[in-house]
Amino acid sequence: MVSREPVKRLLLTWSDRGIDGPRPAHQSERPAADRGPVMRLIDETERRARYHRAVILTVPRGRAKAQALAADLASHVETIEIRDVALEDPSDYAALFEQLVPFVAELERSAPAPAWQVDVLLSAGTPQAQTLWVILVQAAMLRARMLQVIPPAFVPHPHPRAIREVRLDLEGFPEIRVLRAELSRLRAEARARSATLIAGSEPMRALMARVVRVAQSDLPVLVLGETGSGKELIARAVHDGSARADGPFVAENCGALAESVLASELFGHEAQAFTGAGARHRGLFEQAHGGTIFLDEVGELPAQVQAMLLRVLQEGTVRRVGGEQSIKVDARVIAATHRDLPAMVAAGRFREDLYYRLRGATLQVPPLRERVADLPAMVKVFLQEASIGKRARVLPVSPEAMRVLAAYAWPGNVRELRSEVHRWAVFCDDTVMPGDLSPEIRNHARPAAPPPIIAATTLADAVEAAERAAIAAAFATHDGNLQRTARALGIERNTLKRKLARYRLGFDRSARARTRSPISSGT
Repeated sequence: MVSREPVKRLLLTWSDRGIDGPRPAHQSERPAADRGPVMRLIDETERRARYHRAVILTVPRGRAKAQALAADLASHVETIEIRDVALEDPSDYAALFEQLVPFVAELERSAPAPAWQVDVLLSAGTPQAQTLWVILVQAAMLRARMLQVIPPAFVPHPHPRAIREVRLDLEGFPEIRVLRAELSRLRAEARARSATLIAGSEPMRALMARVVRVAQSDLPVLVLGETGSGKELIARAVHDGSARADGPFVAENCGALAESVLASELFGHEAQAFTGAGARHRGLFEQAHGGTIFLDEVGELPAQVQAMLLRVLQEGTVRRVGGEQSIKVDARVIAATHRDLPAMVAAGRFREDLYYRLRGATLQVPPLRERVADLPAMVKVFLQEASIGKRARVLPVSPEAMRVLAAYAWPGNVRELRSEVHRWAVFCDDTVMPGDLSPEIRNHARPAAPPPIIAATTLADAVEAAERAAIAAAFATHDGNLQRTARALGIERNTLKRKLARYRLGFDRSARARTRSPISSGT
């Protein structure tokens, strides 16, 4: 006879005790005799089965009151954990989803079924949080029972069913389509926002907001920007945030190949189609089926290939070089160029009809000189990348050197910055000083000037942009040390942590373990 371990029970809930400061709009005043939904649930379940573990979620301003709730639970639950969720606004669907998905994945690992029975309490938290619990459970991302505690005002006392399990009949619940659509949208937005890009400056924040919106459509995208500014990374962010994220991402530089070779690479060729074509070759459009094809430097396309590309965009089919059969392809096209395409159209060097086909949505990538607030974070990431396997610690950069870097025009954009930082890893043994910088950077740096406030329509916007830039620079200068950064800025450590979370400047130590560069090989 096989003995089975008893199933352990875990309670997952938001704190129901509120936050420090004014009461949120969604929270009504609770009668003094009401212990709240969490303790009412415990009172009801205590007679039948105890919870072995409880996880209480709270925003930073609610931690003290969540600790009071944990103290009340201590005599009823064996293990209690309070988890801070870095949110300024717990009614923001996208921000909530972005925080809850990794937490739910971690919970699935630490309390796997069938050894654990997870109960999620819907009655605590914002209405938006309740909705997301439903979405996560119904999408099978969180395997849990959904429980609702009926408020005492609506039930007689005693009541045999004050706790209700919430079940949704998917077949008879038309709104599930709305939930699925919302889940798809939130997943896409979370993927795009978590793309490997440094986007702390105002121009990049505005660009990433546009990337999130564009990613959720299936429009062709035209990415514009100077050479080296990171156009391919923006294209990847669009792909990663789209419904095609699980499909292939195929990239080709249209200016790097001769016309005959380019046509064969994009559209494929049949065996013996030309000298040297010994076997059939599937083109990049076929390889990108179900995903995204990125055409870099599309302004360099020869006229004949422009005509072939237009046909693919119009008909959704390709015909291999030397072939007779049309092949259906489903690939989203993202094109990029540093050239002035309207001027090329006016000069007759680029097809007007192709231009309008490619320009379904346009994304303009700002040059590095317009996003100086991102410079300290970029330098830090490139130093971490360059230090892997070479030295025990990352080279510190002096404030004087950072000011010289900020005053330089960066004609080569992110690519030039990456090369410069990697050069330090070879030639610098200690702190990077102005004398360690390349001569062209030292000699051609512009006089220091206050950074421009871009896209600030109100005084509050301008103040926020300036605060973000100051915090980003200080955080990078002090190598991510919270205490030293807070002291330099003249603020409390906890205030700094809240502002880092608000501005998504990040102090999560797990992020430092990532080895992939957030801004590498900008195109």
